[in-house]
Formats: sequence, C-alpha cells, structure tokens
Amino acid sequence: MSHVPATSSSSGSDDNAIYRKVARRVVPFLFICYVVNFMDRVNIGFAKLQFLQDLKLDDSVFGVAAGMFFVGYVIFELPSNLLAARIGVRKTLLRIMVLWGALTVSLMFVRSAQGLYWLRFLLGAAEAGFFPGVVLYLTYWFPDQRRGRILSLFVMAVPLAGVVGGPLSGAIMGHLHGVLGFAGWQWLFLIEGVPAIVLGLLAHVLLDERPADARWLTANEKAQIEAALNSDRRAHPAGVHASAKLSDVLTNPRIYVLSAIYFCVFMALNAIGFWIPTLLRQVGVHAIRDIGWLSGGISVCTAFGIVLIGRHSDQRKERRWHVAGCGLAVAASFLLLPLAAHSIALTVVLLVVASVGIYAALSLFWTIPTLYLQKDGIAGGIATITAIGAIGGAVSPSLVGMLKTSTGSLYSGLGVVGALLAMGMLALLVVVRPATREATGAVGAASGH
Repeated sequence: MSHVPATSSSSGSDDNAIYRKVARRVVPFLFICYVVNFMDRVNIGFAKLQFLQDLKLDDSVFGVAAGMFFVGYVIFELPSNLLAARIGVRKTLLRIMVLWGALTVSLMFVRSAQGLYWLRFLLGAAEAGFFPGVVLYLTYWFPDQRRGRILSLFVMAVPLAGVVGGPLSGAIMGHLHGVLGFAGWQWLFLIEGVPAIVLGLLAHVLLDERPADARWLTANEKAQIEAALNSDRRAHPAGVHASAKLSDVLTNPRIYVLSAIYFCVFMALNAIGFWIPTLLRQVGVHAIRDIGWLSGGISVCTAFGIVLIGRHSDQRKERRWHVAGCGLAVAASFLLLPLAAHSIALTVVLLVVASVGIYAALSLFWTIPTLYLQKDGIAGGIATITAIGAIGGAVSPSLVGMLKTSTGSLYSGLGVVGALLAMGMLALLVVVRPATREATGAVGAASGH
C-alpha cells in the first residue's frame, strides 16, 4: 500500500495539540505569578485607606510613593531583562519574586514618608524585568501567530488579581485590624507578600528554560516547535524587525515611538490600578469591604471583556484599530467621570469601560513590538519599550496625587491622563502601519516601510 501523506488539516491538528500541551504546562504557573505580582504592586491603593491616617500622610505622599515603584522599575528594567536573557528566566523569576515578596512584607513596618518612598523604590527595582522576562520567555515557546492569544491569557491575570485582590484586601483590612497589635494594612502586606516568595522558589523547580530542555515533550514535538520558531525568524520581512544587535535596537526610532505609546497606556493602567478604591470612596462607598467587592466586580467584567475583544481581534486579524479603539474608550471614560460624581452606579459603569479597555489594549499592544525583534535583540527591545513606557507608571500616580491634593478632586488628574492616552492612540494609528504579515494575525511595522 502506498504511503498517504498527511493532510494540512491533520498537520494543523497536530500543531494545535502540541501548543495546547505547552500552554497547559507553562501558562497557568506564569498566570498565577502575575496575579500575585499585580496584587503586590497595587495593594498599596487599598492600604492607603488606613495607613495615610495612621502615619499622618496625605494623597500627594501616596502618589509619590506609588510612583517611586516605577522609578526603581525603570532604572533596573533593561539590566534585569538582559540578565534574564543571559542566565535564564527560571533564575530570574527566583531572584525577582523572592525579593519582591520580602520587600512587600517589609512594608508592614514602614513608619514615615521617607521609609515608604525607599521601600517602594526597592520593590520596583526588585520587580524590574518580570513582565518583559515573561514576554521573552513566551517567545521561546510560541510562534508569532499563537503568541497574541497566549499574551491575552497572561494579561487576564491582571483583572483576576483585582477579582481576588479587591475582596481579599478588603477582608484582611476589615477583619484583621488590631489583631496581635497590627493594623489591617500591616496584615495586608504580610499576607499578600509571602506567596511571591513561595512562587519564586517553585519557578526554579517547575519551569523549563526552553523546549529543548522539556522532558515532557517528545523529540518530534520539540522539533516541530523549533521549526515553527525558525520559520518565524526567516519570515520577518526586511524593515519590519530590528537587527539582532542590541545597539541597533536601542538606536531604532520605531522602538521609541512604541515606547511613547506604551507610556500613555501605562499612565492610564496605573491610574486605574491605584485610584479605583479612592474614587469609589469619593463617590460615596465608605466601607472598605464594599470597596473591595466593587473593585472585584469591575475586575470580573474586565476579564470577560478582554476575552471578547481578544477573540474579535483574532477573528478580524487586526490589532491597531482594536488597541486604539480600546484606548480611546478609556480616555473618554476618564473625561466623563466628573459627570458621574454623584452616582455610584454610573461611576462603576465608566470604570468598567475604562478597565476593560486598558487591559485589552495592554494585551493586544504586545502583539505589535515583537515583530520588530528577533534573536538577541528581542530582550533589549522588549526591555527598552517596557522601561521607557513604565516611566508613565511613575508619572501617573504622582501627577494624579498632586492634582488631587491641590484641587481636592481626582477628576483633574484623570482628565489629564485621559487626554494623553487619546494622543497616544492617535499616534498609534498615524505612525504605526500594518505589517505585511498582519493577515496571519501578527501586527505592526512603522510607517515609511
């Protein structure tokens, strides 16, 4: 009997089975790490509802403290990601997560504004490289046409962190306040800091660096994954990707255009992450437990919204307009918030729109810059974009906090953030053009090529 060649559909089914196997092994653990990561990053937004009064501090101090995280983050982002490319993601996650968990716990002992600033700075320095390190790690396992969906799944950890973290933070602060002589906010930092230490130790044990190291993959599966990744490297058309040399990545103006856009996205992301509890209290939700549950509800809606928008983007094989549309919806929500100042329900609706939009934009944004980078240049390129963009993380809470202190309202600061985000989205549409590979689901080449 003559040999019957495999059909393309059967080959596609084999590929799907392989990547489902990889996703089941790799993504859930990274997802949990990101949930804990984001909870520890923004739990200061809940803690402030108690510690500002305990430490006799004001909202401008909180804004600076929230922003100091990103000062440390920006300074150490590029070195951390370059180190990750050299020593491996497993050791990098071990270092990052154990340090940030220990520093989160240390926040329970803060007693002054200066101490708060230093610990937030060190927390940012410790965490630097986590997100770009995971993005880099996923490029070792998934080809371009599959990476967008995987990144969307990964970014869903952020709203889930809100689903878990909001009610959990409210419950900890509400029920444990005064237990063993510690305030609720001190228990918050202790209880939410320890899991990061545990996960960091587990990362070194559970993760494999690359497909070639995975004993749970067959030789044929490893070969198919490597063939798909090599095909990606060969398929990048000239002008779409940066050189493999880091020096070329760092002098590529298109990288800085994407960094500026990401700056605007990050400003809005942190405005939502840090100020939702305060905004809910300002419109009339006074019980910390109620604020926690409302924050969790907003995050539930966000998780569903990310899935729907990501699926629609995959079906249409289009990214730029999806990112820009989401960003513009966020900007509009921020600018409309003053009209909802006396309505809890309308404020929550606008926050849902803003939260869905910014996290969907974040997940889809990262399908764009990865096409510019390959081989050695990818670590430096991703780190450059995240480092420069993360400056928005330092600017946003400080700006909003200072404007709130001077005007007595959050709306002026959020309005400025919304306007800057709208400008960033317009820049995305004008400057970044579809790549020739967008038909396959990949995105983004700069204009002029």
